[in-house]
Amino acid sequence: MQIKELARATGVDVETIRFYEKEGLLPEPARLDNGYRNYDQPHLERLSFIRHCRALDMPLADVKRLLGFVDDPEGHCLNVDQLVDEQLSRVRARLKSMRALEKQLLQLRSRCDGEHEGGTPCGILTELVSAAHGEACACHPGH
Repeated sequence: MQIKELARATGVDVETIRFYEKEGLLPEPARLDNGYRNYDQPHLERLSFIRHCRALDMPLADVKRLLGFVDDPEGHCLNVDQLVDEQLSRVRARLKSMRALEKQLLQLRSRCDGEHEGGTPCGILTELVSAAHGEACACHPGH
């Protein structure tokens, strides 16, 4: 299949496929007489594997390591486990950060009831302007 067909089959952009080839994640395909790349089933499966790992937000370096384990599966289970554990740690740290962000946004949102009669300034905008001036605000009280 040509690169456009591979892209369509996997949902991966053509430029991303070329990038993966350049980075050594995806082997270069054979070329047809007209110079077009000719991908086959192993390319499709490998690209689908990469796409799935990326959907799990794994960094490309980790995807490359996993592909190495796929290519040479002897005794790598502990290494794979460690790699997934490291990804879990990164995800958990981001979740903690996102919960803190949610708390900050809720505090900011509590500054406005949505009604601004008689030219009363918006509490959210007031807080954001205060923060821009380096003052403490509802979402960052310690600053």
